[in-house]
Amino acid sequence: MADDKNTLDWKRKSREVQYDNPWITVYHDEVINPNGGDGIYGVVHFKNYAIGILPIDENGYTWLVGQKRYPLDKYTWEIPEGGGLRHIDPLESAKRELREEVGLEAREWKEILRSDISNSATDEQCILYTARDLKKVEIDPDETEVLTLLHLPLAEAIAKVDSGEITDSLSVMALLWMDRYMLRNNE
Repeated sequence: MADDKNTLDWKRKSREVQYDNPWITVYHDEVINPNGGDGIYGVVHFKNYAIGILPIDENGYTWLVGQKRYPLDKYTWEIPEGGGLRHIDPLESAKRELREEVGLEAREWKEILRSDISNSATDEQCILYTARDLKKVEIDPDETEVLTLLHLPLAEAIAKVDSGEITDSLSVMALLWMDRYMLRNNE
């Protein structure tokens, strides 16, 4: 086993596109692994950022979005979220998603976290925000979305992570970040 982090490099010998659509590209790579052996690697490249928003109103309530998720074939509760094209400011994508999914605009935005979603087979990255000082606007969901909204105390949303009812990674990260933030700041 190599012990110098500089030698722990993967080397790509070749790359072929196996699948491509407007959201992802799937690559098949022929590689040399960090220990010098030949191998293969499948990589899912995401063309968008995953954008998540934790809106918080003046009473400490937030909104969860319920919807049937096709890849999981199940109904999920999650924070407002969606994709943001990489050439567009992620904050603009967050503003669009909050308007589309919840019918809210915010005057105060804070980026709270950037994260790699699943670095074993994808390069998907997420950017999470809090949104405060909210005002209602007309909701405008994407044509593929049939959404249910749940307006609840932030503590109840965090409890849904603890109970396992919320499993969506962006939602888990944002809600646990907020829980930790509230503990640090005695809120």
